[in-house]
Amino acid sequence: MNNADIAHAFEELADLLELRGENAFRIRAYRGGAKAILELTEPVADILADPSRELTSFAGIGATLAEKCAVMVAQNCLPQLDELRAKTPPVLLKMTRIPGLGAKKAALLVQELGIESLEELRQACQEGRVQKLKGFAAKTEQQILAGLEIAEAASQRLRIDQGESLVFRLRSHLQACTSIEQLEFAGSFRRGRETVGDIDVLVVSQNANEVMDRLESFPGRVSTTLRGDTKMSIRVDDQFQVDLRVVPAESFGAALQYFTGSKEHNVAIRGRARKLGLTVNEYGVARLDAPEEYIAGRTEEELYAALGLQWIAPELREGRHEIEWAEQGAAPHRLVELGDIVSDLHMHTTATDGGNTLEEMVAAARSRGLLYIAITDHSKRVSMARGLDETRLLAQWQQIDAFNARQSDGFRVLKGIECDILESGPMDLPNEVLAEADWVIASVHYGQKQSRVQITDRILGALRNPHVDIIAHPTGRLLGARPAYDVDLQAVFEAAAEQGKALELNASPRRLDLSEENLLAAVKHGIPIAINTDAHSIEGLDVMRYGVQQGRRAGLEPQQVINTWSLETLLQWLEHE
Repeated sequence: MNNADIAHAFEELADLLELRGENAFRIRAYRGGAKAILELTEPVADILADPSRELTSFAGIGATLAEKCAVMVAQNCLPQLDELRAKTPPVLLKMTRIPGLGAKKAALLVQELGIESLEELRQACQEGRVQKLKGFAAKTEQQILAGLEIAEAASQRLRIDQGESLVFRLRSHLQACTSIEQLEFAGSFRRGRETVGDIDVLVVSQNANEVMDRLESFPGRVSTTLRGDTKMSIRVDDQFQVDLRVVPAESFGAALQYFTGSKEHNVAIRGRARKLGLTVNEYGVARLDAPEEYIAGRTEEELYAALGLQWIAPELREGRHEIEWAEQGAAPHRLVELGDIVSDLHMHTTATDGGNTLEEMVAAARSRGLLYIAITDHSKRVSMARGLDETRLLAQWQQIDAFNARQSDGFRVLKGIECDILESGPMDLPNEVLAEADWVIASVHYGQKQSRVQITDRILGALRNPHVDIIAHPTGRLLGARPAYDVDLQAVFEAAAEQGKALELNASPRRLDLSEENLLAAVKHGIPIAINTDAHSIEGLDVMRYGVQQGRRAGLEPQQVINTWSLETLLQWLEHE
C-alpha cells in the first residue's frame, strides 16, 4: 500500500469508529495520522524498511499508528478496518450526513426498522414509523425528511477537500505507471468548485492498455463501467465516478481545456472560434475549411492564443465574463495566490475550543510564512466552546501583549475576539471591552432559524457598531450539512460598504462562506475580503488554500484581500474604517 492508501484507510477507520461512539481522542489521532502520512515526502514502506529510522519520529504518528502502517505495508490491508466494515451497515455513513441525525439515532433506526438505504428511510418517515420509536417524534421525522435532500446531494458530490484527497490517491497510484508521459486532473476539481461531481483524468501515453490496467487496480475501485480504446470509467469508494482519457501529446492542451470546462465556457469558446473561421474541440483548433488539420492544441496557452485570447485561469472558466475580459485584456491583472497571504485573522486556541495553545498557533503560523495573526477565541455566548467572558478575555489579551513584547523579529499577534451577535441584537460583550481589541469579528452562531428581517437586522446592527471590524462566515452555511440562514445580503453589502467594514471568506472547505456568487457581489461594492481559516488547531491553518481558490473563482486580486496587506496597511485601515 502506498502513502495515499494508508492515509485513506486511517480516515475510514476514524469514520467507522466515530459511528460506534469510540473515544474521541482515538478518532482524532487517526485523522491526524492520515494527514501526517499524506504530508510525508517519501514512502512509508521505505521508512519502515530502514532499520536506522523510526516512523514515530514524524509528528502525528505514534506507536499505534506506526504499528498499523507496518501491518498495511506487509499485508496490503488492515484487519481491524475490514472487521469494522463488516460490522457497519453501509447506509449508516450516509445517514449521519442528515443534519441533526447523529450516529446513535442512525444506528437505532437501522436496528429497529431495518433501514438499508436512504430511500427506505424516506419511506419509513412518510409512513410515520420513525416517530413511533422511543426518542423520536413527529417533528424529528419531518426534520429527517427535510435533511434527506441534503444527505443525498452530499452522497453524489464530494467537497473540494474530499475531492482533493481522492485526486491525491489517484495521482499517487497512477504515477507508478511508467508508460504515463503526462498526467493532469480536469473538470470541476481543476476549476476549484466547492463540490465535485466526478473526477476527470487526462493522460498522455503510448500504451493506453497499460494505463487502464493500472487504473483498474486502484484500491478504491468498486467497478469498471466503461473501457474502450482510449477512455475508461470506474466507480470508486462510495460509488463516485472517475473518467480517464488517454490522448496524444499534440492534443493534450486542447483536451485539458475541453474536459476542464465548464460547459458554458466551452460553448463561448466554440462560438468565438466560429466567428474567426475556426473550429475547436478536444483534439485542437482547426480552420473550418480544413477541420482535420489542427493548428493548435499541444498546450492550453497555444489554444487560447489561436483564438486571439490570453490564457484564462481555470477558476474563472464559468461562462460569466471571462471571454470578454480576455478579448479586451480586462481580466484581473493577477489573481490572488496562496503565496500572497501574510496573515490569518480568525483562529482559536485552548482558551476556548481550540486544540492548541497560543504559542503553538503562533509557531505554526510562522512556519507557514505568515507575518502576523489574530487570536479570536469565542465570546461567552458560545458556552459549549467555553467562550470567554470579560475577565478571561482581558487576561488573554494581557498574555498577548506580553508575548508581543518578547518578539524581536516583527511578528505580531493581534488581540482579537469572535464576538457573537446575540439573538436579541446586541453584541455578546460590552463596547468598553471591545474597544480594547485590535480586531473584532462579529458572528451569528445562535438563532439561525430567525426570520430574514431578524437575522438581517442583527448583522446590520453589528456592522454599525464602531468596534466591529468584520462579519465572519456571513451566511452560516455548512456545505452538504446546513443551508445558509435567511439573510438580505444586498442590505449587508450596502451596510458593510457604507460603514467601511470587511467581510470574511471562511476558508474551511466545510463552509467556503462567502460563496463565489456572493463574493462577486461583495467585491462590486468595494468591500475588503479577509480569507481566514477559522482554525481550531495547527492543522486547521492549512485550509487557507481552499479559501484562496474560492477567491480566485470570484476574480479576487491580491490588493482586495486583507490577508495580503502588510501589518502597517491593516492598522491604518483599522484607524480609518
